[in-house]
Amino acid sequence: MLNILGSRNLTTWLTQHHISLAISTYQAGKLLLVGTKPDGGLAIFERTFNRCMGLWGDAQTIWMSTRYQLWRLENMLTGQSPGGEFDRLFVPQVGYTTGDIDIHDVAVDGDGNPIFISTLFNCIATISQRRSFTPLWRPSFISKLAAEDRCHLNGMAMQDGRPRYVTACSRSDVIDGWRDRRHDGGVVIDVRSDQIIADGLSMPHSPRLYQNRLWLLDSGNGFLGFVDDKTGTFERVAFCPGYARGLALIGDYAVVGLSKPRDDEQSFRGLNLDRELASRDAAPRCGVQVIDLRSGNVVHWIRMEGDVIGELYDVVVLPDTRRPKALGFKTDEIERNVWFDEGDGVQSWSAGG
Repeated sequence: MLNILGSRNLTTWLTQHHISLAISTYQAGKLLLVGTKPDGGLAIFERTFNRCMGLWGDAQTIWMSTRYQLWRLENMLTGQSPGGEFDRLFVPQVGYTTGDIDIHDVAVDGDGNPIFISTLFNCIATISQRRSFTPLWRPSFISKLAAEDRCHLNGMAMQDGRPRYVTACSRSDVIDGWRDRRHDGGVVIDVRSDQIIADGLSMPHSPRLYQNRLWLLDSGNGFLGFVDDKTGTFERVAFCPGYARGLALIGDYAVVGLSKPRDDEQSFRGLNLDRELASRDAAPRCGVQVIDLRSGNVVHWIRMEGDVIGELYDVVVLPDTRRPKALGFKTDEIERNVWFDEGDGVQSWSAGG
């Protein structure tokens, strides 16, 4: 059973910023869309996609990685749905079959093309019309493209429509070597210069350039912060009571995804996060926190309780969106609904009437 709770004024904050949220939960294989109901209540819409992880989104398009495909979902509503219940309907339109290359962060470049981190192959890549993927860049310490997840390259920050910074859990050049460097082997790399600009991190994730700062999550230690561009040190802004992964920024706020560490996997055991939680008499949680970047205070939150969802991967802000929904492949809705252009507008047809 899944129980999703939101803080008292979360929907007010979403409404004030004219946004909704998209969240990927790869462990449970869910795309969650979080918006507001007409009566001001919290609206949660979910669809099942196998091992969905990296997300990129705006008001019209969502890119989403799954176990062996990269999907582009397009909004089919030009206004509100009948009855005014939803204002976005995201439908899978194009799927690129990549194979299981362990796609983590996803972005769209200045030419409108999707680019992504292939963690298994330790590289930045893009789609290919004839192959599984096209490699674009890999760290200088990675000696070859191999399906070995050597350094656990995972996060990507964009600047001017191009990849600028990436995060990796280590500088290892042997298969699965990053697991031996979980505590302090994490690095941030400048893609343009191929230089390491910050190190000593614990399993860093989700780098984002915002307001002239490079924000990221020092996941193994449990902190949101930014890299000082003069010293290369990581400046902590807020503690996150869970394994932090997934970061979106809007206004003066950060939206951070939290996961419960996997008890059955060695990668999550013995991290400093455990000690930080214990010192605060806190248990790790799954959900989302909205953090004020100016003060480091948590101003809103979502908690996911139950045994259905324990881990999140990514969270993105969907601008100018009140209440989105999506079609998936587990029901026949995607089969029975058709959209097409006619005249100056979009027309729709449904086999359901």
